[in-house]
Amino acid sequence: MSAGPGNGAGAAALPSDGAGAEDEARALLPASTPASDAAGGGGKGEEQEEDLEERAFEASEKVIVSLSDDPDGEDDDDLEGQLSTSSASPPFSWRKLWLFTGPGFLMSIAFLDPGNLEGDLQAGAAAGDTLLWLLMWATAMGLLVQLLAARLGVATGRHLAELCRDEYPDWARRALWLMAEVAMVGADIQEVIGSAIAIKILSKGYLPLWAGVVITALDCFIFLSLENYGVRKLEAVFAVLIATMAVSFAWMFTDTKPNGKDLLIGILVPKLSSKTIRQAVGVVGCVIMPHNVFLHSALVQSRKVDPSKEYRVREALRYYSIESTIALAISFMINLFVTTVFAKGFYGTKEAGSIGLENAGQYLQEKFGGGFLPILYIWGIGLLAAGQSSTITGTYAGQFIMGGFLNLRLKKWIRSLITRSFAIVPTIIVALFFDSSDALDVLNEWLNVLQSIQIPFALIPLITLVSKEEVMGVFKIGRKMQAVTWTVAALLITINGYLLLDFFSSEVRGLLYGSLLCVAVLAYASFVLYLILRGTEMSNHIIVAIRKRLS
Repeated sequence: MSAGPGNGAGAAALPSDGAGAEDEARALLPASTPASDAAGGGGKGEEQEEDLEERAFEASEKVIVSLSDDPDGEDDDDLEGQLSTSSASPPFSWRKLWLFTGPGFLMSIAFLDPGNLEGDLQAGAAAGDTLLWLLMWATAMGLLVQLLAARLGVATGRHLAELCRDEYPDWARRALWLMAEVAMVGADIQEVIGSAIAIKILSKGYLPLWAGVVITALDCFIFLSLENYGVRKLEAVFAVLIATMAVSFAWMFTDTKPNGKDLLIGILVPKLSSKTIRQAVGVVGCVIMPHNVFLHSALVQSRKVDPSKEYRVREALRYYSIESTIALAISFMINLFVTTVFAKGFYGTKEAGSIGLENAGQYLQEKFGGGFLPILYIWGIGLLAAGQSSTITGTYAGQFIMGGFLNLRLKKWIRSLITRSFAIVPTIIVALFFDSSDALDVLNEWLNVLQSIQIPFALIPLITLVSKEEVMGVFKIGRKMQAVTWTVAALLITINGYLLLDFFSSEVRGLLYGSLLCVAVLAYASFVLYLILRGTEMSNHIIVAIRKRLS
């Protein structure tokens, strides 16, 4: 099904053995737009080859953000002409900020998924408010990574998976695709299980975990179908879900009456002890979700921005930066609410070491009870919103990852079905065999490890590409920003490396398993090193040195 970078149409090539087979294959392809029909004309020219390239969004699906592109708006071509030849920033417009608002909030969902909420509650229960400063700085690092993803998507008009397809040789591209798919499936299992737990809570245990998984799988398609009515409709659904989380967890926050002084000290004063190091690593490790980097670089293309016009790109980057910052500030507040609630209720108690996503609601109910609306159901509503929203974005990300790496030109519902199947089948198996709090906690640890392993395979290609002038043109990041981003990447990879070392040192026993782990670590480190050195001056020097030694 896949195609190499130089394969033209690749997987989109139609079978030529009969009109019936050709018609059947064409039915799986997206409907062409009038513009592409006019350009291609049924010929075999360059326009037709471009039309066979996988796109994040078709031209007819994009939101118009330029007044000159809007038949009902005023012409701003004169303003563009004045600014396109200068380095001046475009004037700020609240209307344009509103038009660009959406992709950043969809991206922020990954900072609020059930896996992150479990990390928050466990950090609060084990460390109290002492890790809030780390949560804030981890969110800031996540913002930096996501701004780079947005920059890549806007400046090139293509998303990270598409660019990786052209940047790397076939074997590396396939390895990166496999890693991205594994990371996405691991995240999706956590998200679907989180939704299923919420459904079980809200149904008072009447619906078992596996039934919640099936319901979540089906309603995901219902939500995604809203995209047929325009991407803004889908973004409105996410706005409602984020607002639901904010209200639910803020309600819990006010109900539990946390200490304001402890809260402020926790945010402003860095504090870390040997007893809370594992929770600290978990807080940072939960922030960077590999599939979210691919997702954001694609979502920014839902707005009609011409990458060939420097003024338009600068304008888009400005508004996307503002929108993403606001979105992640809101996600930080929601994470803070959850951490603080569980710090207030369980820090220093015997329950602190055993609390997890599945039993958190019951612990809350026993500790705080509830008045008009029991806190158990408030928690369930917030968890359901988190699970549903993150499941939809996970499916969305899966479409872009599969389509971008493999250049699949399929209708979106078909790609959604394939992507959903990758996650739902293993999740139903998990729900049937892990229907207990202890088992789910063990599973969650393994899934966190699985995603930690994948982080370099999203971060390194992203930083490599945004640093290349051939890819980014005038929008490549400078040397100082490269130093900052590589430092952040090294920090995140080191932190996750500590998590992996700590996990495997307690799980792996025996000479055979130890040997297999060493081989896997060697292969893993070699691939990471290849990604870092490839295309850099350092790698060229190494190759020249090796050739001199061999000659």
